Amino acid sequence: MADKKQNSRNNKRKNGSDDDFNPKFRKIRKKVCVMCSNKDFVLDYKNPEQLKKFINEKGKILPRRATGACAKHQRDITQTIKRARHIAILPYTQN
Repeated sequence: MADKKQNSRNNKRKNGSDDDFNPKFRKIRKKVCVMCSNKDFVLDYKNPEQLKKFINEKGKILPRRATGACAKHQRDITQTIKRARHIAILPYTQN
């Protein structure tokens, strides 16, 4: 009996049915770095509207998995936001 169950599992895999397919979960597309894909995009610490895309409603800097930036450009984003905070263009926290 156990051999029949094992054989039926092996046959399903060989026939092309996907055991890992789950309709509740779909594959998430990988985010592409904005600065890598668009060479004209330049970060500017004097432009708070541009920087608000990279901070959340509490004023925290969003992580790479949320912004989709590569490691190099995420460091640039962080540095630019910190510069803008230092000269009081962006607040450190939102009330």
